[in-house]
Amino acid sequence: MAKTHNRTEGAPDGLGNLRRLAYFAAVVETGSFTAAADRLGITKSVVSQQVARLERDFRTSLLVRTTRKVQATETGQAFYLRCAVILREAEQAFDGLADSAATPAGLLRLTAPHDYGVDVVVPAIAAFTERYPACKVNAVLSDQTLDIMSGNIEVAIRVGWLAETSLQARKIGTFRQLLVAAPSMAARVAQLAGPRDVASLPFVANMALKEPLTWSFSRNKAERQILSAQAAIFLDATLAVREAVRQGAGVSVLPDYAVAADLAAGHLVEVLPQWQLPAGGIHAVFPAARFRPAKVRAFVDLLQARELERQLAHQPSAY
Repeated sequence: MAKTHNRTEGAPDGLGNLRRLAYFAAVVETGSFTAAADRLGITKSVVSQQVARLERDFRTSLLVRTTRKVQATETGQAFYLRCAVILREAEQAFDGLADSAATPAGLLRLTAPHDYGVDVVVPAIAAFTERYPACKVNAVLSDQTLDIMSGNIEVAIRVGWLAETSLQARKIGTFRQLLVAAPSMAARVAQLAGPRDVASLPFVANMALKEPLTWSFSRNKAERQILSAQAAIFLDATLAVREAVRQGAGVSVLPDYAVAADLAAGHLVEVLPQWQLPAGGIHAVFPAARFRPAKVRAFVDLLQARELERQLAHQPSAY
């Protein structure tokens, strides 16, 4: 059986009716079409026409109009009391929406590479939740690039060279790639004349990379050499590669943020520092959307500020 309605068939729905509720409530509260129009910032004729249409659509008198003032009928007064509640709740809803856009709050879902996540993102998360106690963070750290379009991830931190051209991105920093070794390999490293000679040393390959054995070095913007490394160990995580190199298992290329502390402490040394590898970018990547929640904007701003501090503070020492 079809559901029946008490409202007259053909009566308008939705935003049109909600707007008329506001016009009608303003007339009742001010006692005048002119005063209601002034409050709403529209013309008196618009207010009068819309209230009249409301009465016509529902075939009931809501107002008694005299030359001196306008008063609600008994039906109109009962209707006004319910309108006032609806309009107040709508105003509160809009206020809440404005607050949520301006104040970071809620659960932030993000993903980042495991190595950059451990060394940089996790400390940023700790600072973020301390600064914004109304926020919580659910972070997935993985050396595998997660598809942010397939889940509810709000921001992904990408380290390297962006391949997702359909997504929106914001660059928050850069990193250098460094050829490093343990101090125990100092004697062998000292005999190297250039990157090609590194092929004679044991190499720890990072299988999380697309090309873990081929590296293009440059010097003075003119001289270039390609290293085709011979791997002694294959590992699938950057932090595992770092540990193997620290243990003297071989040389490898690692990002500066992953080795800065070890270089400063003397646990690792940079090999052939006069030769450079291509620098990479650090980006915050978002699903396509017109607006970002305040929590997303606040976290990316904080991470970018900390990334700038990191780059200024951690300059790797050369061997």
